[in-house]
Amino acid sequence: MPELHVLRVFVNEDGEWGNPLGVFLDGEEIPEGERQRVAADLGFSETVFVEDRERGRIRIFTPGLELPFAGHPTVGTAWLLARAGTPVDALQTPAGEVGVRRDGERVHVSGRAEWVFDLDFVELTSPAEVRALDGAPVGSEATYAWAWIDEAAGTIRARCFIEEAGISEDEATGAAALALGDRLARPVTIHQGRGSVIEVRPLGDGRVEVGGAVQLDEVRDHPV
Repeated sequence: MPELHVLRVFVNEDGEWGNPLGVFLDGEEIPEGERQRVAADLGFSETVFVEDRERGRIRIFTPGLELPFAGHPTVGTAWLLARAGTPVDALQTPAGEVGVRRDGERVHVSGRAEWVFDLDFVELTSPAEVRALDGAPVGSEATYAWAWIDEAAGTIRARCFIEEAGISEDEATGAAALALGDRLARPVTIHQGRGSVIEVRPLGDGRVEVGGAVQLDEVRDHPV
């Protein structure tokens, strides 16, 4: 029976919040035709199926579709592979090779903004306005709403709504943070959702790095 690891990615300094993630380290045990159903049954914003641990080859599914790249799944999977004794310097995704950098218990991955699914980036006037949202602004099925907390310090408040992928609100969206970092062309720290923290740093070569802390919550067998 395949073993499922349940993580939270981009937790705060107290290990709280973060975006839940399901990872099957032996994802090849689950037939490709069953993976979308498994991801939908689990209900996490993303579920990862590792097809080759040594090479870091992975596939990423939301409850509604497969993604060529995503931020919190790559951060969480890289962290888990290192914890399991098979660290990698890169992950192989359908979008391309994702760089991996470890800094103690924190993990950072690097990718390109063009890999990110289409999002409407909506800058609001204050963190309070972001906090007051009860869903995506009218007319958008995929919105990243954000505002500066302190522009000089590079801190941002954000929330993400991706109805088209089956996600009413994503607690911490690494891919969107990567794309925003590319737009702003500067390092920022994003406080997203209810309390998650994402570190963003453009690398100057067309890639942007996103990362943060990860917490393992549970390991369990999952029937297919």
